[in-house]
Amino acid sequence: MSSSYTKPAPKFDLSSPSPAYTLASGDKMPIIAYGTFRSNPGEVGPAVFEALKAGYRHLDLAHVYGNEEEIGKVLKQAFDEGIVTREELFITGKLWNSDHDVEIVPKAAVHSLNNLQLDYFDLYLIHFPVCWKHTGLATPSWGASELGNTSLIDTWRAMEDLVDKGVCKNIGVSNYPMMLLHDLVTQARIQPACNQIEVHAYYQRESLVNYCLSRNICVTAHTPLGGGLLNSETWDTPIPLKDDIILEIAKSHGKSPAQVLLRFLLQHGVVVLPKSVKPHRMAENKDIFDFSLTADEMRKIGTLDKYVSYKTNPNPLSAFLGGSDAFSKEGTDIFD
Repeated sequence: MSSSYTKPAPKFDLSSPSPAYTLASGDKMPIIAYGTFRSNPGEVGPAVFEALKAGYRHLDLAHVYGNEEEIGKVLKQAFDEGIVTREELFITGKLWNSDHDVEIVPKAAVHSLNNLQLDYFDLYLIHFPVCWKHTGLATPSWGASELGNTSLIDTWRAMEDLVDKGVCKNIGVSNYPMMLLHDLVTQARIQPACNQIEVHAYYQRESLVNYCLSRNICVTAHTPLGGGLLNSETWDTPIPLKDDIILEIAKSHGKSPAQVLLRFLLQHGVVVLPKSVKPHRMAENKDIFDFSLTADEMRKIGTLDKYVSYKTNPNPLSAFLGGSDAFSKEGTDIFD
């Protein structure tokens, strides 16, 4: 049986001086974001400040990371010193699992904005497709977490209201598998602008990525390097940074393995979200527009797909431990 498929074209021009993804709303999202997950207190503020000085204009934040207030102080400093204006930034925030109740959603968004000393989010995401019982805005649930009773579509309706009220310019989701996302698409009044997911050379998720691109839903890779050295050291998992094919391609271009992995995703139309607190790494992660991967190199990297999630985001598996909704000795995997 013969078949053919034409991959959706990338929604941004990599030859542009400032490449950006044009969201369905018409808003422009810079295609390289600076991530703030796994940044320690006292470390994240200076790191964000360095990222802004290095030219990053897209910041990826989340309430559960526990660092909004520190980042808010740095944003105010950057605005006051004229390093950047609010209008020049694209800021993404996330609604945590224990804040899904309809009456809590607007309070959670405002709570995060107050922490950040901002008036609006450019993009606000449902962090995970699961509702937990509310535990307080200042105390997002993690540990003995219990499933709540609010449906995902009811939470989405509350998110749509945030757009209507100007609290968020765009709304989207994170960690949504394809059929949950399609279910949302069929019901949403305001379509999701983005799906932020685990996607990298070892977990390429072709069907989900191409579905999103076909619906003009931006795909953002929250772990474009496959979790990096921390995952390798913590869980002894293989990482694409050390793959022989990646190392060979990097050497041929005079680039680092990280730069090759980021470029691979960009050429597939995926927005990337690298993380580092080191200024030289921040600069390196942005320096990926002076080379391109050949069709053969893209094909070679494509063969590295292991079709396995490395759970490089904080999968809420263990957060259920100690509660009545822990259904295995490891907790509860919401993606089963």
